[in-house]
Amino acid sequence: MATENRSAAAEFILGGLTHRPELQAPLFLLFLGIYVITVVGNVGMITLIGLSRQLHTPMYFFLSNLSFVDLCYSSVITPKMLVNFVSNRNVISYVGCMSQLYFFLVFVIAECYMLTVMAYDRYVAICHPLLYNIIMSHTLCCLLVALVYTMGLIGSTIEIGLMLNLHYCEVFISHYFCDILPLMKLSCSSTYDVEIVVFFIAGFNIIVTGLIVLVSYAFILSSILHISSTEGRAKAFSTCSSHFVAVGMFYGSTAFMYLKPSTASSLAQENVASVFYTTVIPMLNPLIYSLRNKEVKVALHKTLWRNLI
Repeated sequence: MATENRSAAAEFILGGLTHRPELQAPLFLLFLGIYVITVVGNVGMITLIGLSRQLHTPMYFFLSNLSFVDLCYSSVITPKMLVNFVSNRNVISYVGCMSQLYFFLVFVIAECYMLTVMAYDRYVAICHPLLYNIIMSHTLCCLLVALVYTMGLIGSTIEIGLMLNLHYCEVFISHYFCDILPLMKLSCSSTYDVEIVVFFIAGFNIIVTGLIVLVSYAFILSSILHISSTEGRAKAFSTCSSHFVAVGMFYGSTAFMYLKPSTASSLAQENVASVFYTTVIPMLNPLIYSLRNKEVKVALHKTLWRNLI
């Protein structure tokens, strides 16, 4: 079947973000700037956490892995998109398309679970502060991160297996990268079973992890409200605010894309949502966690000062 698929669609043509030639150069410069900030921000965050001893805690261990995931899934999409802005024919091979989809799914699913693990970490830190170092041991942190990547690999392997079994009669993808929903529209065989499985996996990943995040924050909010001092309350809120903003942006855009009927929104709306969570969120996450986090700013100043001296 795989050989038949490749002969039917040896390559695909990506529709891109716009068909207007005058917008290609401005969009190229815009997304190039976003990608540069994404790479510098996430690599910088990983490097800073590695170099700063004061950031060698479970919270920043998870944050460095979040930066790695953001960097990877942005790099799966953005470089090819940049090439398409300056090329006359936006072509991607069958193997390249399926590889892009596979690795994109790995890291997007991993992002869901990484944000969930970070919410659990904040729950333990605020609701059980005296037991934090015992509960969030190095072994448990490593196991949680391993679980994050395992869930990403399992979900993406199931979905890519289904996509490889489809027979593609058309080659024009009405999107700027190889995503599941646009690819299914090119199939001349029934996609009902695939849609059900994709909806179930996406629903499981988003709803289950989202519920864990919501329950964690419900307990966190309850604990914060029981803190008597205003200063203590403000400090507790500050440790969670960055993560809460990141969670809201990611879950909002992914739920819009995957937890709806395929005809429920226009192509333009889907492109906006996709751009937001594939390119903008990976850029914003390191900015959110650095600009709103006093420990990161102090560690950055110390690291820069030490290296300059």
